[in-house]
Amino acid sequence: MSIRHTVADLRREYRQHQLDEASLHPDAIQQFERWFQEAVQAQVAEPNAMSLATVREGRPSARIVLLKNFDEQGFVFFTNYSSRKSRELAPDAWAALTFWWPELERQVRIEGRTRQVSAEESDTYFQSRDRGSRIGAWASPQSEPIGSRAELEQRVQEAAGRFADQEYIPRPPHWGGYRVHPEWIEFWQGRPSRLHDRIVYTRQPDGAWLAGRLAP
Repeated sequence: MSIRHTVADLRREYRQHQLDEASLHPDAIQQFERWFQEAVQAQVAEPNAMSLATVREGRPSARIVLLKNFDEQGFVFFTNYSSRKSRELAPDAWAALTFWWPELERQVRIEGRTRQVSAEESDTYFQSRDRGSRIGAWASPQSEPIGSRAELEQRVQEAAGRFADQEYIPRPPHWGGYRVHPEWIEFWQGRPSRLHDRIVYTRQPDGAWLAGRLAP
């Protein structure tokens, strides 16, 4: 059997849960928090892993990043401000996030505008990271060509030497956080026969959320 036929035959029936309007929280962020906590309780592997999709001059790109905070203002992740993703996240640029929690047969999709978080917020998170990660942020020219692994490791050694006598490692000026301010959030619950439940929240001009159902 060809691999293409094997791939085409891969399928799974989703039967664990259902999603109806009566069970929803009226606030989309509160609904996300409810589902996120259930993903943690279900021991989903890295429940905060999310696909971040950006676009530049009509050319999309996506990668997995880690959610580090969320609140009514939005969803926060951290990165190198010189990376490709950051170059594509110009002020007020739109971005999309996707969470996939297979253990619960659930997906969450988020779309919104992005802005850098405050320097204070980036500083606080940076100091919570382990020492190796803080040194790595200084050493890695993220998204830039590099000759070899040995070259990267040499850069790490040099950065480690620079801060060898310092307990406090300052945040690099080229490193910090972004917040995706959501305008649209979809909660997707897998159901049998591909007749999935899809509920979308759209932010209204007054800041409230309006929820409605989409066909699968």
